[in-house]
Amino acid sequence: MMKKIGTIIVLIAIIMIGYCQGISADTQTTESQGTKVNKDESTKVEIGNDLVSVEKNDSVSDIKVGNNELSVLESLEGHKYRFKKHSDDDENPDYRYFDSRRNRFRGHWAGIELGLNNYVTSDRSMVLPDDIDYMTLHSGKSTNFNINFTQLSLGITRHIGFVTGLGLNWNNYRFDGNNNIIKGANGVIEELDPGTNLKKSKLATLFMTFPFMLEMQLHINHNNLSLAAGPIGAIKLSSHTKMVLEDGDKIKSNGDFSLNMLRYGFTGRVGYGNFQLYGTYYKTPLFATGKGPGGVNLYPFEIGIALTFND
Repeated sequence: MMKKIGTIIVLIAIIMIGYCQGISADTQTTESQGTKVNKDESTKVEIGNDLVSVEKNDSVSDIKVGNNELSVLESLEGHKYRFKKHSDDDENPDYRYFDSRRNRFRGHWAGIELGLNNYVTSDRSMVLPDDIDYMTLHSGKSTNFNINFTQLSLGITRHIGFVTGLGLNWNNYRFDGNNNIIKGANGVIEELDPGTNLKKSKLATLFMTFPFMLEMQLHINHNNLSLAAGPIGAIKLSSHTKMVLEDGDKIKSNGDFSLNMLRYGFTGRVGYGNFQLYGTYYKTPLFATGKGPGGVNLYPFEIGIALTFND
């Protein structure tokens, strides 16, 4: 019964508010076929002998049907709904509040992420063949930084839904040896010997990412324990190599380095509130097939922590 009354009230609200907006800004009182319209600083519409009425001002819209009244409280944070059933005792009304922001699904994607990245061979090993040992990374200094700047939440229920959006993904592959890489003949990646000692050397990439995850949430202690996973795609925006010599001089080289322009994989995250742990693995090799060092396909992955801004 309450659901039917609520539906009727909302439908009448939509119709009446739209009608009210068409009324002239001048103060007027019109009586026609049992309908009364009054307007001064607020707008009020009555149908019948107070059977249905709508009153609207800058911050509140009141919709009354019989003994039931729904108030829509407007603010910068969104809408809040207040339901009241009239009775003879209106001095102590029993209000029920419903916050529209709290009653809808909000996923966890938008925010910042910081983690480590690396790659594995086709047999999921981080130990590389001897002939491409120059591709071995310094695991503790190969980092990634992500800014997920937009998010769309598609709720199935209040605590289950799909999450998508866009992000920027910076990867630094810090080489462990005294070397860098170069795009050789036919685009195959080869070792670059700098001829001097290096303080550090890396390959850097920038991708735009777009995930599509299914997220489930469990409400615990006034917050949500969330679990999300799904496919992720990425498009390369830029790439370069950089070497820092012992004397502090820097050598930076821009190029495509036979990197795959498009890639896809799987991403997942688990968290409590806005604090998340994430991991991503790409099924697309870092370098184009047949162009990788020594003809070996290397598959990138990253893990880290995230602070999301979904609230």
